[in-house]
Amino acid sequence: MRFRVHRVLTVAGCAAGFAVGGMAHATDGYFLNGVGAKAKGAGGAEIADPQDSLAIAANPASATAIGARADAGVELFVPDRGARIHGNGAGLDGTYSGNGANPFVLPELGYVRPLSGTVSLALAINGNGGMNTTYKRNPFAAFGASGAAGVDLKQIFVSPTLAVRVGAGQSLGVSPVIVIQTFRATGIQPFATASADPGHFTDRGTDWAAGLGVRVGWLGHFGHAVRAGAFYQSKIVPGRFDKYAGLFAGQGSFAVPASWGFGFAVDPVPALTLAADFKRIEYGGVASVGNPLARLFAGQPFGSTDGPGFGWRSISVVKLGLTYRSSPHWAWRAGYGRSGNPVPASETLLNILAPGVVRDHFTLGATWAPASGPEITVFAMHAPSQTVRGVNSIPANFGGGEADVRLGETSVGLSFGFPL
Repeated sequence: MRFRVHRVLTVAGCAAGFAVGGMAHATDGYFLNGVGAKAKGAGGAEIADPQDSLAIAANPASATAIGARADAGVELFVPDRGARIHGNGAGLDGTYSGNGANPFVLPELGYVRPLSGTVSLALAINGNGGMNTTYKRNPFAAFGASGAAGVDLKQIFVSPTLAVRVGAGQSLGVSPVIVIQTFRATGIQPFATASADPGHFTDRGTDWAAGLGVRVGWLGHFGHAVRAGAFYQSKIVPGRFDKYAGLFAGQGSFAVPASWGFGFAVDPVPALTLAADFKRIEYGGVASVGNPLARLFAGQPFGSTDGPGFGWRSISVVKLGLTYRSSPHWAWRAGYGRSGNPVPASETLLNILAPGVVRDHFTLGATWAPASGPEITVFAMHAPSQTVRGVNSIPANFGGGEADVRLGETSVGLSFGFPL
């Protein structure tokens, strides 16, 4: 057992480094729409329907229901992002592609080990989310911007977990959540004149920060066919991005918003599972994300204590999933997710850099479990392109007019599951 744990932790460290280097995602705002290949094939619904070890990243109490196993997966993610500016008196008009960087590789790793009939330990390393735009043709060139414009935000979560059965069919779990995040901004030099610290606003290279939060969860079994679950994850305030102290509110602060949710799963027949989740992400509670651009014109520059942000609002997310086990060796999945749009029509100018506006997610997946050897799971996700058309989105100080932003996504993934 010591050898296995050491081997898993070594692989976990490598996966964390790879994920921070290669991840860029934006689905439920900038959060992932699911964690683990099986859940991703079933619309991301997993709070009450844990199917692999990555489920602890959604609900820590899941560790008691999974058994001893490890999972390692990789996702190939291809976003399609862009913007259109029209009616601008300063020369910004045009259609712009933010696809200067594509595709992205997103690894994840999970491990669960029961210590007894009631206690389980687990570890998950996964991308929480991210955002990448690269406009080789700079939308702000008419203002004097140079080089490619864009941002690159990456967040990785490391979640050691303890879960305990506290009664018949009832479990509680807790995960201290370590977040490691990196950020880079380029090509937005003209806006630095409105910053409290113009020298730490753009083109400063990649900065990173780390922080610690907590996730708690409950999973309940009611007979053999019905399950319910819930989770809460605290707001996490990592260290500041010092290189971008003049960009983000609070001298470079960029917190991970609190989130919470609940889910239900039912087996109408033994071979079929139907699952549904509700999730709330409190983007509006993070100043650098939720504060509107209008604060700039109320005398609060970028980077100030309560300065402007991207104007995102908090969102609700619904996920529906179906899993059908046609034989002991095959399982088939389908799902749908619907996210709120965090970007108001009045806040599209800055969100040319961060157009996290997709709403609908359609998924398919399958698992082959041979008589010996690892399980093999595949999935695919498509989020049709969504456009938010600006309304009073470009202030008169910047020439007026409107900015429309769009985002669509496609991804495919593969994972291997190892019962231990």
